[in-house]
Amino acid sequence: MDNQALKQEQAQPKRWLSAVLALLLMGVIVVAAFYAAQRTDPYMREVLALTGQPEQGQAIFQMNCAGCHGVQADGRVGPSLIDVSSRKSKTQMIHQVISGQTPPMPQFQPSPQEMADLLSYLERL
Repeated sequence: MDNQALKQEQAQPKRWLSAVLALLLMGVIVVAAFYAAQRTDPYMREVLALTGQPEQGQAIFQMNCAGCHGVQADGRVGPSLIDVSSRKSKTQMIHQVISGQTPPMPQFQPSPQEMADLLSYLERL
């Protein structure tokens, strides 16, 4: 093996590592942009600034969510929401409710107070 071929062979791991690091950096940037956008969203800011009432949140859940997630939030068509706050942040839960991006879940547009109430209920499950 000549000297040039040896140098190219030694450079391969460095290229691979550079590509992996570049992908990781891009991923971090995308995630950071996602969370920054959520924090600057007026609806998100308003919901997160409010104190929710879990009793009201339970009533909202029973009327709008129990048909798919179960009366006890233990799952039916939709997944179980028991201990959901350990798996998803408040902003992720808000996004899930208002976006409708996970079929068959429909898009909801509760008032900020209703969303705060629903979050307070979900956090107690």
